[in-house]
Amino acid sequence: MPASLMLAGAGRMGGAMLAGWLEAGLDPRRTTLIDPVPAREIVDLCARDGIALNPPDPGPCSVLVLGIKPQGLASAATGLDRLIGRDTLLVSILAGKTVADLRDRLPRARAVVRAMPNLPASIGRGATGAYASAEVTPDQRGAAEALFSANGAVAWLGDEAQIDAVTAVSGSGPAYVFLLVEALAEAGIAAGLDPAVARTLARATVTGAGALLEASPSEAEELRRDVTSPGGTTAAALDVLMRPDGLAALMREAVAAAKRRAGELSG
Repeated sequence: MPASLMLAGAGRMGGAMLAGWLEAGLDPRRTTLIDPVPAREIVDLCARDGIALNPPDPGPCSVLVLGIKPQGLASAATGLDRLIGRDTLLVSILAGKTVADLRDRLPRARAVVRAMPNLPASIGRGATGAYASAEVTPDQRGAAEALFSANGAVAWLGDEAQIDAVTAVSGSGPAYVFLLVEALAEAGIAAGLDPAVARTLARATVTGAGALLEASPSEAEELRRDVTSPGGTTAAALDVLMRPDGLAALMREAVAAAKRRAGELSG
């Protein structure tokens, strides 16, 4: 964990990451949170753990994590730039904001890591794609690695342009899975199940399949084939989901839309 950390913005994603870091051993006495309108649970968390919340004159820290909304960067930039010291590592989770964008708004920033985590980070089961600028030192990369790995799996990218694709796949991905649970439950209700029963079965099916996928060395394709008997009920359903305009085509379209929007947010 870094020697000192400052988190600017503790919304849904920033708060989720902070919860994971504290669980992994981040020293709350070396942690500062900057948020003009913190949620009640964040205020309570800071009071309970001794995290400095909106101190009047915070000094530079070893790692500054930007957790604000991308659209808020311009208005917050002047105040944030003052928090960056000569040796500060800037970690940004702002969708669409490139290293060049960040340096344009935050002139003191040199060592920059762009990262895209996702919401399961709050329980240590997240997925983060990250890119480090050339100025990031091995020690700084190690500090970033410690933060990301506390939240789950980490994948380092060699090309910053891939961040938008990461945003579209894993950053937004939990919402796709939650929608799958909703859709499966609704289909169960339409098939005659009691709504409570349908929701219970849909939720348990998706979480159970995910746990099996994690525990098994097999690829998802192999596991799919294992549960699909030729001519059986699963095969009949997959004939619908796997047709040319089925799930794969919809997922490609959805990921492309999310990636496109991530690029638009850089404007």
